[in-house]
Amino acid sequence: MKAFLLAFIPIFVAIDVIGVLPIFIGFTAHLKKKERVRVVTQSIVTAFMIGMTFLFLGKWIFKVLGVMVFDFKIAGGIVLLVIALRDLLRREKEPRLSADTMGAVPIGTPLVTGPAALTTMIMMLDLYGIEITVLSLVANLAIVWAVFTYADAISAFLGKAGSKAVSKITHLLLAAIAVMFMRKGIVDVLAYINK
Repeated sequence: MKAFLLAFIPIFVAIDVIGVLPIFIGFTAHLKKKERVRVVTQSIVTAFMIGMTFLFLGKWIFKVLGVMVFDFKIAGGIVLLVIALRDLLRREKEPRLSADTMGAVPIGTPLVTGPAALTTMIMMLDLYGIEITVLSLVANLAIVWAVFTYADAISAFLGKAGSKAVSKITHLLLAAIAVMFMRKGIVDVLAYINK
């Protein structure tokens, strides 16, 4: 139980479902309930598949491609920044993210299983083994599913104007998260160069 908690807590912090929730609400505010359920399911399945793939093949893929964790952070940050800027600068009648794919990208990845979560999982794998790490991932994704599923209640509480305001604010937050990913990646690059 202690090992599970020691693996669960860092993954929970890395996924940061409370921080991701406003962004999820901003992306899905215009969707009908059935579409939102599909987006939630798609995001959890995507996050799980990417997490599992990364647990089993991450180190090998990085080694084969010559990719470092900091490369991954910078790339993830760029993807999030592009999405945030597109939605911040979008006029009201321009198309939004597709409901068919937003559960996979950007919600499932890189928001739920982004560079921080994937890097943390690799570290937990080294410390506690595959079983504990997988259980911790599954438990965290169950929490994400519950929070996303009840996002409707939060959205209803905010109302239409509140949802629109939250949407714009969260895209600013998303841009800030993107810059933070890139900054951390660049700091890691500099530390690597100065070794």
